[in-house]
Order: sequence, then structure tokens, then C-alpha cells
Amino acid sequence: MTSPDTQRPRPGADIIRTALRRNVGAMVRGTVLMGLYQAGETAFPIALGLIVEHTMRDRSLGALGLSIGALAVIITTVSLSWRFGMRVLQKANTTEAHHWRVRVAACGLQPVARDVDLKSGEVLTIATEDADQTADIIEVVPLLISSLVAVAVAAVALGLADVRLGLLVIVGTVAILSVLSVMSKRIGDSTREHQARVARAGAKVADLITGLRPLHGFGGNHQAFRAYRRVSTEARHQAITVARVNGVYAGTALALNAVLAGAVTLTAGWLAFDGRITIGELVMAVGLAQFIMEPLRLFSEMPKYVMTARASADRMALVLAAPPVTVPGKGHPDAGSDLEVDCVRHGALRKLRFQVSAGEFVAIAAYQPRAAADLASVLAVNVPPEAYEGAVRVGGRDLADLSVEAVRAHLLVNPYDGEIFAGSLRTNIDPSGTSRTVPEAVEASMLTDVVALHREGLDYAVRDRGANLSGGQRQRLSLARALAADTDVLVLHDPTTAVDAVTEQLIARGIANLRRGRTTVVITNSPALLDTADRVLVLDDGVITAEATHRTLLSTDETYCAAVAR
Repeated sequence: MTSPDTQRPRPGADIIRTALRRNVGAMVRGTVLMGLYQAGETAFPIALGLIVEHTMRDRSLGALGLSIGALAVIITTVSLSWRFGMRVLQKANTTEAHHWRVRVAACGLQPVARDVDLKSGEVLTIATEDADQTADIIEVVPLLISSLVAVAVAAVALGLADVRLGLLVIVGTVAILSVLSVMSKRIGDSTREHQARVARAGAKVADLITGLRPLHGFGGNHQAFRAYRRVSTEARHQAITVARVNGVYAGTALALNAVLAGAVTLTAGWLAFDGRITIGELVMAVGLAQFIMEPLRLFSEMPKYVMTARASADRMALVLAAPPVTVPGKGHPDAGSDLEVDCVRHGALRKLRFQVSAGEFVAIAAYQPRAAADLASVLAVNVPPEAYEGAVRVGGRDLADLSVEAVRAHLLVNPYDGEIFAGSLRTNIDPSGTSRTVPEAVEASMLTDVVALHREGLDYAVRDRGANLSGGQRQRLSLARALAADTDVLVLHDPTTAVDAVTEQLIARGIANLRRGRTTVVITNSPALLDTADRVLVLDDGVITAEATHRTLLSTDETYCAAVAR
């Protein structure tokens, strides 16, 4: 049977139920402690009424001392129960929020079907704000129950003094909640729309930051900023709407609570004046009328928090329930590291067929960039095997039969636009900290000048997306990371487009030396890399049209010579 932690949640209601079920123990403990806190708070005005009643009747120092001791016990109970109750609930809340942040992040790292419109900025918002707001349900439910305990204790105490006072509290509470439950639905709708617009604004700014350098290059940064400002303005207008709705809700709740408290106070005063309740009971009723406003306020705010948590859970479900790009198999590649592309038809590829033997260094000269990109996507499993004709085999096994983890461990496809992360040069090259070939990878990728340029060496701090590195440095850093992974099969897509010719020549030799005896495929039109390869496959119009060494093709194929010669 699939556990709740491994299955994909479906709608937001399932996420809420999973969160509640996982924290039953903490919520029970928190509910007991917070109920004890609310009962103690309610007992305080009751105790004051009893003290007044007995003190006026007995007029003894012993009774007064006993009353002070009782108040001290109540105050101590209130203080400790609140302290430990909130500690239990907040620990469960933060732990649950962490769990959902990790789940959303893990799903965000997996490719999903193309018809799911989720951008990285939206996933970031969902993994932070929405995860936190969903986990708030862990605190909301115990506080809701404890507030109900306080209202119930107050109603019983007032009912013992006079049944009309108890009924007034019960009827008033039901009326207040009925009004506020209707208003909370509007809050849920407004909050859901606000979260969606904030997420879109986050996605827009993430796209803006990613493309900032090329935007500056052709003067499109101002237009991009205007587009972001438009999206952000829409989010601001929706935020104002949410604030207005919340303000009306809070104002209405406060007014209704005040009306109920006033009604209880006036009714108690009238009953005392009429001689139907004692002075002590009047003091108790007035104290409870003032106290009851706080649990009623808390109680009346719970529907709003529940609707907000539900709206956030629905947004998380968009990520967690997004269909994967493919349903992977469970197999592992057989021994050997050959790569075979058999009659693959996808995008610009037309019945593409070639084979790379284990330990061979092959370069693919693609005349059309679209064909190169489509081939890299297919090999990287960014395109599900069922979405293209033909087959790709690694170690003699079809990709469709292999698990994603097995493919990633055996075959690495390094894109030409590999991401650079905030951290250091070392953590970008070896994120797991387990590579044994970091120095060799640094040397082969000619990243040595970047390391030598800074006193910190490999520990030099890298800003988000490599903002403090040049284009060529970022590309070499990405190449070093791919080489340090030391996988059985390595596919490099245009690894040297941002470096000069001399550096490119050195990198080509470095890759060939470091990868000697390991299967390596380079999709490139770089003469240096083509010349280093054992053989070159010419990819033109989606098929392999020629195969030979680089120098043989230069002397026999005019089209090839014109395409790659610099």
C-alpha cells in the first residue's frame, strides 16, 4: 500500500487531511494544553465572583488568603499551559511546513508535462508562502477547539447563575459564527486570486533576472521591467482587495463580539437590579462578558484561517499533482556504457540513427541548432520516450525501461545554458561533495585562471546565477561540474561557445584526456572539439549524412568545411 508520504496528493483537501492526520498526537497535546489555558482564563472571572461572594459573607482573613492562593494557582496554570501548548503546536507547525516545502521543491525539480503551466517563480512562492499557510492548520484546529471550550465554560457558568445568561451566550455565538462563515468564503476566493497573482509576479521577476544580460544587450530591459510592473500592479490591487475584505471581516467580528458582550453585561445588570442574581454573580457575569470577547474573536477568525489554508493547499496541489513528463521504468543499464539512438523522430530529428561504443569520443556536428537542441532534450529525458518515435538505449537498455535515478547515474547531459548557483566555485563543481576528480575537472575545463584569480581559490563566493562571473567563466564552471560527475556516458552540448579560440583548444584537449576510456558525446561545431574526437557524425536535416574524422571531412566535404571552419 502506498503511504501518504509517497503518493501524490490530489486536491487541496487531501493535503489538509494528510497534514492533520500526520500531526494528530501533537494536536491532541496542544488542544489539551490550550483548552486548559482557556479554561483557566475563564475560571479567573468566575473565581473573582466567588471571592467577592464569600468575602462579603465571611469577612475573614483566612477566606481572603485562600482566595489569593486560588488565583495564584489559576494564573500559574494559565501561564504554563499557554507556554507549553504553543511550543507543541508551533513545533508541529514548522515541521509540517518544512515537510511540504521539501515535497514541493522535490516535485519542482522533476520535469512535468508541458501542458502544466508552472513557472519556477510560482513554484518558489508555493514552496514558501503557501507551504507555511497550509501548515497553519495545525495551530488553527486546536485554537478553535480551545476557544470553543472557553465559550462553553463561560456559557455553563453564566447558565448556573441564570439560564437566560447562558442561552444568550450560546445563541449569540451561533449567530456570530453564521454571519462570519458566509464572509469567510469571500476571503477564501480573494486570497486564492491574490496568491495566484503574487506567484505570477514572482515568476515574472525570476524570468527577468534570468534574461537580464541578453535584455541589456538589445535594449529590452525597460520593456521587460514594464511588463513586470504591470503584473506586480495587478497583484497589488488584489492585495488591497484582500486587505479590504479582511478589514470588513475583522471589523464585523469585533462589532458582533462587542454587541454580545454588551448584551451579557446589560442583562446581568438588569438581573442583579431585579434581585435574581447576587453581587458576586454580577461580578462574574461582567468579568466573563469582557473575557469572552477574546475567545470569541479567536473563534470567529478561525474560518478565515481555514479558508486561507485551503486556498494555499489547492495551490500546492497544482505542483504535487502535476503529471510527470514520463512514467519511468525500474530497470538499470546493463554492464557497458555504449549509447544507441535508433530511428528517433522528434521535432527536427528525422529517423536519426547512430551508435557510440563504450569508451569512444564522438562529436556530432549539427548544421541546424534546433536539431542539436532536440537531440540533447531526448538524451536528457526531458522528452518522454512515448513522445517520440524510435528508441534510445544506454548500456543496451531502452530509456523507457530505466528508472530516472539509473539514467542520471549512468548518463549525464550537460546543457549549453547550465545553471550556476549561489555558493562557491567548489559547491558548484561538486554539489554533493563526493567527487574525486575536482582538480582534474578544473584543469580540463580551464577554470584554473578563475581559481587562481581569487585568494579563496575554489572557495570563492559565487553569487546567484553566477552574477559575478563572465559568460565564459560560467560556461567553464558548468563544464567543470559535468566533468567532475565522472559518469559512464557524458553528453556535452556546445560547451565552449563563450570562450576564445586558444582556450577552446586547451579545453578540447583537456576533455579528451580526462574522458579517455569513458563514453563521451559532444554536440558542437567547434573545430577544436571536432578535431579531438575519434570520429565526427554530421547531423543535417534531422539525419546523419556523413561520418568520418574531422580532417577527412574537411578535405572531402565542402558543406562541412563551410559549416565548421573558422
